[in-house]
Amino acid sequence: MKIPEASEFKTIHQIIKKAKQNLSQTLWDYVIGGTASETTLRRNRASIDSKALLPKILNDVSAIDTTISILGKKIALPVILAPIGSLQNLVKGGGATAAIAAEEAGIMSIASSVCHPDLEDIAAASKSPKIYQLYVRGDADWTDNKVQRAIDAGYTAFCLTVDSAVVSRRERDISKAVTPTSKPVSGYGDRVFQQSLNWADVQRIKNNFDIPLIIKGINRPDDAKKAIDLGVEVVYVSNHGGRQLDHGVGSLDLLPAIVKAVEGKAEIIIDGGFYRGTDIVKAMIMGANAVGIGRLEAWSLAAGGAPALVQCLNILKWEISETLSLCGVKSFDEFDDSFVVPSEMVYPPDLSAAFPLLNLEDEGY
Repeated sequence: MKIPEASEFKTIHQIIKKAKQNLSQTLWDYVIGGTASETTLRRNRASIDSKALLPKILNDVSAIDTTISILGKKIALPVILAPIGSLQNLVKGGGATAAIAAEEAGIMSIASSVCHPDLEDIAAASKSPKIYQLYVRGDADWTDNKVQRAIDAGYTAFCLTVDSAVVSRRERDISKAVTPTSKPVSGYGDRVFQQSLNWADVQRIKNNFDIPLIIKGINRPDDAKKAIDLGVEVVYVSNHGGRQLDHGVGSLDLLPAIVKAVEGKAEIIIDGGFYRGTDIVKAMIMGANAVGIGRLEAWSLAAGGAPALVQCLNILKWEISETLSLCGVKSFDEFDDSFVVPSEMVYPPDLSAAFPLLNLEDEGY
């Protein structure tokens, strides 16, 4: 496939640079930042860059298939738009704009409960499969109402984020007096309900509703096993992009043990520092069923709305297709563990690791 000539963006680093130009410093830092020392943020990148691809040769790769199936839906590439809070501050239309781009690119998107517009409006914006993600801000009845509304609106699955009991100290935001998203909702309290969220709530949702359930924020194999025992359909491996617990483990380093624990009894999504086609291919080889992208989604929408995000996804598809070809396989089904090996990192684990040609006027990322 070829990158469409009509777009001003021929590379992803051009998209990121345009986003930097379009965003205020406060919003730029919101997108790129992590918690406290940003160690987890950098470990996400290090976990990807410390692994290399080991290709096979002399295989027929004249026809490449980048499609995958997840949650019973076939999508054009193994990429899902991750949920982003306050997305409306980055692009007009917020979550609805992301859903429109996902439909055009033939992939799946996840709508955040802390972005605009309402879940029904996001659902109506496109015909592509969508997931609704919830931060719990009310009691059991409030939560169950959200699940029912998601079902009624036609969402493919429902996602509980479970790694956000408290607001982390994101010092880029604190230094600019940015207020965390923790305001009361519809007369209910603030994050106390998220703080009290527990496995009994997962069991209640599974017992009362017929919709696939995703648990986002799993880092440990024992938690993955608990989720499966309760009937959870998708284990979502994530450390919130390095934005919650500081000094956590890089996402890709978490994956092997969780894949082993899951034993194929649930599907696995992973996110955290995945910016290039090679990154996504590594995760798929190591056992993920799909990869979530958050910052790429945010940068693209800030750079040029839905068209820029579609172009970013076009470039990712091209990179993924190229990687499969050069690894000597026609589809993800032909990979095995031998294709990924440990390797020394080449670049420091920051944004320049994925985009060494990126030249920002302000290097304060």
